[in-house]
Amino acid sequence: MASRILGMGDVVSLVEKAAGEVSDADAAQMTEKMRDATFDFEDFLKQTRLVSKMGSFAGVAKMIPGVSGMIDQSQISDVEKRLKKSEAMINSMTKKERRNPDLLIKDRMARERLRRIASGSGNEFGDATNFMSEFQKMRTMMSRMQKQMDSGGPGEGDPNGGAPPEMGNRRERRMKKKKKGGNRGAARGFG
Repeated sequence: MASRILGMGDVVSLVEKAAGEVSDADAAQMTEKMRDATFDFEDFLKQTRLVSKMGSFAGVAKMIPGVSGMIDQSQISDVEKRLKKSEAMINSMTKKERRNPDLLIKDRMARERLRRIASGSGNEFGDATNFMSEFQKMRTMMSRMQKQMDSGGPGEGDPNGGAPPEMGNRRERRMKKKKKGGNRGAARGFG
C-alpha cells in the first residue's frame, strides 16, 4: 500500500497477474521471438489479449511504477481505441500475413495488401501504414531491450549506459576513435 502512495505502482500484483496468465514455456518462446525480432501479429494479438485478461488497460497501467501519475484518462482511452483498431486490422489479415509481417512491409504487393486490410477493418489506408510503422518500431525496440537484458542490462561496463553504439555522447565516440587511430595524422605532413 505504501508503495502505491509513493507512486511506485503495484509491481507485485502485476507480476502475479501476468504469471497466472502465461506459462513458462510461452514466456520463453516470447522472449526468443523478441530477441530475434521475429515477433509477429499473432504474438501481438496474444499480448493484447493477455493484457485485457489482466483487467482494463488503465488498471494495468496503474500497477506500473511511475506510469499511473503520467497518464490521464483521455490518453488511456486513446490507447484502447488504437488497440481495437489494431486488432481489427490483424483480424482482416490472412494467416500467412499474420505470421509473416514482412509481407506487409517488404513484399512488392505490400501496398495492395495494406489497402485490403484497411478496407476490411473499416480503417483508412493511412491507419494501416501507421500501424505497420508502429509495429516495426515496437519490434525493433523489443529486440534491443531483450538483447540488453541478455547482456546484463544497461550500464554494465558500458560508458553509453547500454545504449546502442550509435547513440550516446559524440565527444566520447570521437575520443575513442582518436585513441584507436593513434597519431596517424601527425606523421604524414604536407610534403
